[in-house]
Amino acid sequence: MHVSVRNRQKLCYTHMNVTNGWAIAAILVVNNHGKARVTKFYEHLGVERQQSLVSEVFSLVSSRSDQVCNFVEDPSVLGSDTKVVYRIYATLYFIFIVDDSESELGILDLIHVLVESLDHVFENVCELDLIFHTDKVHYIVDEIVMGGMVLETNLHEILNCVRDQEDLESKSDRAVSAKSKTGGLALRR
Repeated sequence: MHVSVRNRQKLCYTHMNVTNGWAIAAILVVNNHGKARVTKFYEHLGVERQQSLVSEVFSLVSSRSDQVCNFVEDPSVLGSDTKVVYRIYATLYFIFIVDDSESELGILDLIHVLVESLDHVFENVCELDLIFHTDKVHYIVDEIVMGGMVLETNLHEILNCVRDQEDLESKSDRAVSAKSKTGGLALRR
C-alpha cells in the first residue's frame, strides 16, 4: 500500500505527539572540505545554530580514524541524549544525528538505503547531483524520513515513489508547455 507524502506527514506528526520526541534530529551530507550539501533538521534550530552544529559535527566526525566505529556520542557538542551515526562514501559524509535510543546499525542501514536510492536515481550519484538537484534529493530524503521518523526502508518502494513524482512533473511540464503554445488559452473542440 502506498501512502502519499502528505498522509505520511500527518501520520508522522501524530506519532511524534504520542512519543513526545523524535528519532532522527538531523540528516547532513557534507563534503570532505566541510561544506554542507544537504541539511535536513527535524527540530527547530536557528540558522546560526544549524551552521555551527554542521561545523562541529563535521569536525567531530572528520577527525576520527578510519579504524574506529561510525558512531559518536559527545555530550559537549550534541547533548547527553544524542549521538551521531555516519558513513563516508567517496568524498561525502552522510551524517545522521539521532536519539540515543536508536540502533546504530539500523541507522547505518538507513544511510545505505539513502545512498542506494540516490545512486539509482542519479546513476552513480556524485556531489554535483546533490548541488544541482536539491529538490529531488530532498524528495528522496522525505520518502525515507519525515518529521524525524523513518517512513520507508524498501528501496523499490522509494524508487517507485520517485518515478511517480517524475511522471507527475513531466505531465505538468507538458501541460504548461501546451498552454504556452496556445497563448495561455485552452483549446476546446
